[in-house]
Amino acid sequence: MEFVPINLSKDRDVIIAFRRDSFVVSFGTAEDFHEDQYLDWLRTQIKKYPDGFVLALEDNRPVGQVELTIRECEGRTIGYVNLFYLIADKRGMGSGRLLQRYAMDFFRKHGVQEYHLRVSPTNKRAISFYYKNGMRKLKSEFDDQVIRMVGEV
Repeated sequence: MEFVPINLSKDRDVIIAFRRDSFVVSFGTAEDFHEDQYLDWLRTQIKKYPDGFVLALEDNRPVGQVELTIRECEGRTIGYVNLFYLIADKRGMGSGRLLQRYAMDFFRKHGVQEYHLRVSPTNKRAISFYYKNGMRKLKSEFDDQVIRMVGEV
């Protein structure tokens, strides 16, 4: 698997489709996905962390997407996974470990020792993957709509 920086002009349709599908997988609907807001947010974040926003390619075909940032949380600098995404036929096939490895390399490069992410409590496959990778539940947020998980780099 090869990881290449997202090019908003060239990759626009792919990243929108992937992010929209991530909403459906996580929440059962893409109703709360707002394309223009997402693209504006990406423009800002890609400038800060160009190597944190990448497409995962196999044979030059996009099969996944990773979005990673660094942020402050309760007085500590942490890594944050905004998105781990794989197309349906790559889920459960071991490809997630490659996304995870990419994220750990990114976080090490930025000198953080822990990372967080949020996951829908209905996304059992993702939760299982995160537990297998050593993460633990930190707390429920947003009226139990998401679980915040934490892991060590």
